[in-house]
Amino acid sequence: MLELLPIVAGVIAASILAGIMAGLLGVGGGIVLVPVLFWILSFIDFPAALSMHMAVATSLATIIFTSISSARAHHKRGSVDTALMRRWGPGLVLGALAGGLAAKFIQPDGLRMIFGVIALVVAVNMATPKTLVLSDHLPNSRAANGAISTVIGFFSALMGIGGGTLSVPTLSAFSFDIKRAVGTAAAFGILIALPAMLGFVVSGWGVADRPPFSLGYVSVPAALLILPFTVGFAPLGARLAHSLDAIWIKRAFALFLGVTALRMLLG
Repeated sequence: MLELLPIVAGVIAASILAGIMAGLLGVGGGIVLVPVLFWILSFIDFPAALSMHMAVATSLATIIFTSISSARAHHKRGSVDTALMRRWGPGLVLGALAGGLAAKFIQPDGLRMIFGVIALVVAVNMATPKTLVLSDHLPNSRAANGAISTVIGFFSALMGIGGGTLSVPTLSAFSFDIKRAVGTAAAFGILIALPAMLGFVVSGWGVADRPPFSLGYVSVPAALLILPFTVGFAPLGARLAHSLDAIWIKRAFALFLGVTALRMLLG
């Protein structure tokens, strides 16, 4: 029992940080939770074939509730763009469900590489003095918006994140206000995490060697340990997002993405 205490303490610390990051950056917390859960499972000699899938799926389960907490805090400050949610919602849901179902056919190293490469690319873009700008407004085409949101939903599901990692820099590239992008991305997390988690439950159902009390690839005990801390600290992150200068939000975003991406790529 005592040997489990450092592991529990590590998960709690990561959960607190994930909750703050969820509110501060609109990322749902998965950008912190996925690598931490993966490393903890690897440390305890959990089956390598399951570690990444379990980390991603369990992260998604917690993001549902973390995103609700974070989105409510941002909505109170008027930074959730409901019109954009209606425009991107169907694509996010469809892409996330497809990603969760497709995970069954992707090897663990493949999921880890997807996480690391995409996170590193986004980190470099956000860390540059001048963020990439493609246009001064979002596309007017319904098809273009559907394609963008579906891709974001699909890869967010495979990475176990709430969508902010991809949607915030994407919106920034179309000259979207950073604080409004963060607030709306927090709400995107709900639309992404629920269908993505269901996809991982289905794709992991009946897979051998899963730990007790798992639903597909989702570890229910781990999710229950994480949730109180991510949900409880998300509003603090949201308050910080509205009190800090936008440039510091971008730098914090880039720093966390860069560190976690390199660690995942290095194994």
